[in-house]
Order: sequence, then C-alpha cells, then structure tokens
Amino acid sequence: MKSLVSFRAFMDSGKRRRLLAKLDFRSYTLVIALVLIALIFGVLTDGEFLSSRNLSNLFMQMSVISILAIGMTLVIIAGHIDLSVGSVVGLTGGIAAILQVWYGWGTVSVIVVAIIVGALIGLWQGWWVSYRNVPAFIVTLGGMLIFRGILIGISNGETIAPLNKSFEAIGNSYLPYAVGYVLAIIGIIMLFVFVNRNRKKRKLLGLTVHTKANDYGKAAIYSLCILVLVYMLNRYYGIPIPMLIVVLLAILFVFIAVKTPFGRYIYAIGGNIEAAALSGINIKRVVLTIFVLMGALSGVAGIILTSRLNAATVSSGEMYELDAIAACVIGGTSLMGGRGNIIGAMIGALIMASIDNGMSMMNIETFWQFIVKGLILIIAVWIDISSKSRTN
Repeated sequence: MKSLVSFRAFMDSGKRRRLLAKLDFRSYTLVIALVLIALIFGVLTDGEFLSSRNLSNLFMQMSVISILAIGMTLVIIAGHIDLSVGSVVGLTGGIAAILQVWYGWGTVSVIVVAIIVGALIGLWQGWWVSYRNVPAFIVTLGGMLIFRGILIGISNGETIAPLNKSFEAIGNSYLPYAVGYVLAIIGIIMLFVFVNRNRKKRKLLGLTVHTKANDYGKAAIYSLCILVLVYMLNRYYGIPIPMLIVVLLAILFVFIAVKTPFGRYIYAIGGNIEAAALSGINIKRVVLTIFVLMGALSGVAGIILTSRLNAATVSSGEMYELDAIAACVIGGTSLMGGRGNIIGAMIGALIMASIDNGMSMMNIETFWQFIVKGLILIIAVWIDISSKSRTN
C-alpha cells in the first residue's frame, strides 16, 4: 500500500514538474523566437545584422515604440485601447521643437512642458472614458485625428529644425564604456538579490520553490546575456541613452504593475470589472490614472523621437500606435484584458524592430514589411484567443 501511495505521489510530482516545464517553455517562447529571428537575419545579411553598429541602431530605433508599449500594456490589461499615442508623440515632440526653435526655450523647460502636455492629454481622454463612459476606442480614435490636426495647425505644416545640441544629445548620445560595465554589474547583482529574496519569500509562504540550480542558473544565463550585450554595444559607441531610458522606465513600471496595489487593481479591472467594483476598487480613478500615465509616456517618447531626428515634422509618430499595440500582443498581452506583462511587451517591441531592421538591411520592399508585420499581429492575436479558449 505504501509503495502504491509513493508511486502515485511520484507520478503526481512528475506531472507537476512537466506542467511547470511546459509553463516555463511558454514563457521562453518569445526569447526563442527573438534568437531565431536574430540568427536568420544574421545569416541572410552575412553577419551584419549582429554587428555592434547595427545592434546599437536597433536599440535606438526600438526605444520610442518600447516606451509606448510600456504604457499600452497597462491600458490593454485594464480592458481599453489607445489609438492616439502616435499623434500625441508627434504633438508633444512638435511643441518641444516649436518652443526651442521659435521661442528659444531651454532644453529642460521644453522637456517638462512636453511631458505635462502629454499627461494633460491623457487626463482629458481618461475623463471621457472613465467619467463619461465613452468607449476608449472612440475617444482615442477621435484624439488621433484631433492631435494630428493641432500639430499641423501650430507648425503651419513645416518641418521645425534644428534643435539645441543639448536636446539633440538625448536621442543620439551614448554612455561611456566604463559606466556601461558598472551599470551591467549593478544590474547583475540586483538580479541575484531579487532571486534570493524571491526564493525566501516563497519558502515563507509555503509555495513551490525551484531548485537552486534552476533559479540561479537562469540568473547566470541572464547575467551572461547582459554582459555580452554591453560588450557588443561598447564595441561601437556604448549604451545608447534612449536604451537606458527605456530600461529605467521598464523597471519602474514593472515595479508598479507587480508590487503595488495600483498594479493589482489594473489586473483586477481587466480580469473582471464587476468583481473589481464589488471589492471596493475605484475603477474610474484607476482608469483615469492609466490614461494620464500613457499620455506622459507618449510625451517622453515624443521627446526622444524629436531629439533623435533633430527635427519635428507633421508626420512624426504616424502608425506608432499600431506598432505599440502589436508589441504588446506579441509579448503576450491579451486584448481581452486582465493578462499581460511589460517585459513581454519589451521583447515584442524588439521582435518588431528586428523584423523591420532585418528586412530593411536585405533591401526588401516596404510593402512586404507591412504585410509581414500585419500577418504577425493576426497570428499573435489568434494564439492569444486559442490559448484562452483552451484554458476555459
């Protein structure tokens, strides 16, 4: 009898291990896809895709979409959508350029104004969504047209350039090599500290704890990837400042989403809004705050884009909302709400940028790039719907 019980226990534990392995595999699917994309384009471009110069340019290019994807992840998790972020990027960047080029404002002042304008736009749209119950799709679709029109009006349809060197440096400068390695080491130390604290917390709560080899082995692999990436970027000019901004914002918003009551409220609202209301969550205030954060992040993205181009144009930010949404969906964020994570959205943004960059390096015509990106988005949504159907 004891042997039978032991056998059943062994089988149950085996099933649990297989289930956990399956979940881990799913969580690494994006990373595997990214590696495959890099290898394929590396071969097709004779290694140029994986060169230090191209990697640096790639992270520069993905910075704006990554920042938008951070905010868009929160918006979609809460069960909404924001189609205006591309126009907000163009408008905030345009306002910054106008104030600096036409009126002689300093760099710090125009940065503050651009972010505040973005936050106020988010406040205005969030008010319509949360307090007037107008669907976010309609509000932000209207906003996309309104803010693009305002940009054309205030700029007289002109390209505004050039900007001050200090402003241009935001999107076109790099960290010194030594600073890059120091930050990498600090990040690795923090990673191991986090793994250690997480293991202790899970033991204290009586939850399943993986073996030390599993947890610290993963941390060691991540650490190696960080060091290799920093080394490759330092072979060119160093870590791009836009990339550093993206990393800092991602860390901040991952903390907000995972470790704060506000973050848990977002998931609760997207998962079941009625249950969230019955549990005492102030849904209107949370939704309003989400749109304010989205607007502020759009302002940051507008600053980086305008700085990188050293100019503001009426077409700045066009279609960026679709790229941001695609990055979130590819990263595992459900358009039905209640599920998603910022790290996945970052990887999704990197995948989209890699496809754009690789196809451009191969001189593939632009229309094929649109077709491929559209197909990827459709497949990603289909996978999301299929997985949710199997779960239910």
